[in-house]
Amino acid sequence: MSQIAINTSQNVEINFTIANIGERILAFLVDRLLQIAYLVAVFYVLFKVINMQQVFGTWDSWSKGAFLIVVTFPVYVYTLVCESLMEGQTFGKKLLKIKVVKIDGYQASFGDYLIRWLFRLVDIYITFLIGLITVMISKNHQRFGDMASGTAVISLKNKVNISHTIIENLNQDYVPLFPQVILLTDNDMRIIKENYLKAIKSGDRQIISRLASKIKEIIKAETDPTKITEKQFIGRVIKDYNYFTGREQ
Repeated sequence: MSQIAINTSQNVEINFTIANIGERILAFLVDRLLQIAYLVAVFYVLFKVINMQQVFGTWDSWSKGAFLIVVTFPVYVYTLVCESLMEGQTFGKKLLKIKVVKIDGYQASFGDYLIRWLFRLVDIYITFLIGLITVMISKNHQRFGDMASGTAVISLKNKVNISHTIIENLNQDYVPLFPQVILLTDNDMRIIKENYLKAIKSGDRQIISRLASKIKEIIKAETDPTKITEKQFIGRVIKDYNYFTGREQ
């Protein structure tokens, strides 16, 4: 499967699996079914339950058009609203476990989702075939909306176990060293631990050193190199974060 290397805000590179074309199409179809279900429900209520047809007969064409636009508006903005509120996912994407992310490592903003949404007119509704081909042949499987917004759609289906999370087992008599770790976020800690474990497995001292330096910069921590190594420092930071945030397995 194709992968994309994303440089995080901690200046550490992480590889993600790019969502394949089948996953994206299935997610689109799920979302489309939800939109159709909404329209069916709304028009059933309007014309079968409250008999809106009689009211329509007294309106001019402009009033009817404006009313239909208002009623169907949620369908038009469905993708934009969902991706903005659900951090890069719609209900279809969530079901298929795929997500929109920025390829520069930062959190996608409303502006990024807006650009993707605007380009849907070209990528999907006007030239669907061209949009499909673009996703298939582009480097990171991006449609024009992704290219314009600097985003990509990744898969979240990688197997995760306790060693890949921010959770650590701590002894009851554990004594923390760095209370400043509360300056870090859960996402910071997840990235730190993922790359820490990856660096240990590959023996990459450069990543260990860069991680340690970045952590020290953020939490303003100083260590005595004769007492604790960079590797030990990162390990203690991970444990201390779990200690101070009260995380339990």
